[in-house]
Amino acid sequence: MARSFPPDDPYQLSATRPARAEKKPRASWPVRVWRALFSMRIDKSRPRLLIVMVGFLAIFGAISYRLVHYASQPEEVAQHHFPVTEIAKARPDIIDRNGVVLATDVKTVSLFAEPKRIIDKDEAVELITAVLPDLNARELREKFASKKGFVWIKREITPKEREEIYRLGLPGIGFQPESKRIYPNGTAAAHILGYSSIDNTGIAGIEQYIDTQGLAALANAGLASDATKLAPVKLSLDIRVQHALRDELAKGIDRYKAKAGGGMVVDVTTGEVIALVSLPDFDPNNPKDALDPDKINRVVVGTYEMGSTFKALTTAMALDSGKININSTLDARSDLRYGKYTIGDFHPTHRVLTVPEVFIHSSNIGTAKMALAVGVEGHRAFLKKMGQLDRLQTELPENAEPQVQKYWNELTTVTVAYGHGLAVAPIQAVMAVSALVNGGHMVPPTFLPRTPEDALALSKTVIKPETSEAMRYIMRLNASHKLGTAGKADIEGYFVGGKTGTADKSIHGHYDGKHVFTTFMGIAPADKPRYLFMVILDEPQAVQGTYGYQTAGWNAGPVTGAVIERAAPFLDMPKRFEPPVAPFPTMVKLGAWGTK
Repeated sequence: MARSFPPDDPYQLSATRPARAEKKPRASWPVRVWRALFSMRIDKSRPRLLIVMVGFLAIFGAISYRLVHYASQPEEVAQHHFPVTEIAKARPDIIDRNGVVLATDVKTVSLFAEPKRIIDKDEAVELITAVLPDLNARELREKFASKKGFVWIKREITPKEREEIYRLGLPGIGFQPESKRIYPNGTAAAHILGYSSIDNTGIAGIEQYIDTQGLAALANAGLASDATKLAPVKLSLDIRVQHALRDELAKGIDRYKAKAGGGMVVDVTTGEVIALVSLPDFDPNNPKDALDPDKINRVVVGTYEMGSTFKALTTAMALDSGKININSTLDARSDLRYGKYTIGDFHPTHRVLTVPEVFIHSSNIGTAKMALAVGVEGHRAFLKKMGQLDRLQTELPENAEPQVQKYWNELTTVTVAYGHGLAVAPIQAVMAVSALVNGGHMVPPTFLPRTPEDALALSKTVIKPETSEAMRYIMRLNASHKLGTAGKADIEGYFVGGKTGTADKSIHGHYDGKHVFTTFMGIAPADKPRYLFMVILDEPQAVQGTYGYQTAGWNAGPVTGAVIERAAPFLDMPKRFEPPVAPFPTMVKLGAWGTK
């Protein structure tokens, strides 16, 4: 008989059926991968090989991608640790009024080092100086020994040098693409364009002006890295006229053995500077030349006593005041005396002269009496109105303060009336004379394009229109009359007018008649002037053909005439084979001297 147990007896189950095996916990996935890779069981070999293959393919793919990326963008890699503030930023092109490029950027490469990444500094110095023998090995070793994260090795290396350095395979040595400024016309417009530093920062001239107009801010923001994205800067210059002016001025300096010279062509209506030259000049592609103190911009920075060209201002002042009219006469029979000073004429006539005769004979006595008729205070106020007593500012950062006498008395008025005792920048005198002939509107000169409408809005009226006609008339008379001093600039077909100026230079505090500064200002055509041409010569000499004279009519005048003849075709000034009909109607109506 079978033995029975109570239903709740725990031993009953074990006696009637076998106990169930305990379930093992599932291994985590890292453990499973580990077992698949390193288990020695044959049935696990296939997944192990598959996993290894996938891993190697992933690693190989990543390496391949990086290699392709580096090969296709080597410059980005070179710039990875490069301090942005050191990079030579791009600059906009500078073009003339006709679109001719005057300054542009070209791509170049500079060599730099990250000293902390250089493994063997001595070896690096030895290898680099073998390729670049112009480098100083000691200085280069000091750079590599510094704790700086970045140092320049050499700026603007050649493609051949870059290739040779690249082949050295030196860690910590890199190449930085940069922009280099070049000036295709060399010296032609040096004093206007200025130049830039090796970091492509504007140092002088229009280059510096561009930085002040926002380029520096763009560069600091990292937005001036590509010149193609920067709009070109258009100037009022015509490079054809610039070349003609420079060439004729250089010939004149050589012909008359002058130490220096300068010249300008300006649109009298708009104030646009069409050309400006100062010689000797420099090549902006080699900026070190600009440091020579003899190569300053004499037209803008130099200040000189302008001699008899100032008589145009005095004559206009007297006529405009109403104290003198075109038919007035002035007694030039005897000299003027002021204490120990005697004022006389270079070519005395010893007679009474009309206003036009005072001008064409360039009488110091007659001009001084016109100034005295206006008075000391009136004379000084007129010169200030004409911008001759204050610094003139243009787009060029360079400018000069006029040398004005501290105490202005009657003797000062007498001497300044004929161009002594007041020194100004020639560009200031050009601005004033332009106003005398353009209808009486003084327009500040500019090196940027400007429309006649914009110029009129900027201008201020300084003399009456009838006074302006009188000045055009006597300037034309000075060129056409047989006794006029401007005859050698009277190029047939262009109806030229002008005024000469010869000033003795002050040597050791005393005027020396052997050292002179000569000026010529010519207008064309005189009936309705479009352009004013100015030439200055510093210490010209009497040469064969000048009959012992150093005066402006014998040197600056002929040079100006040559400039007019060369430049006129570029300025849309065709020759007129017949003189204009009734060019000065008011002067004829008044019966002015020389109109009959």
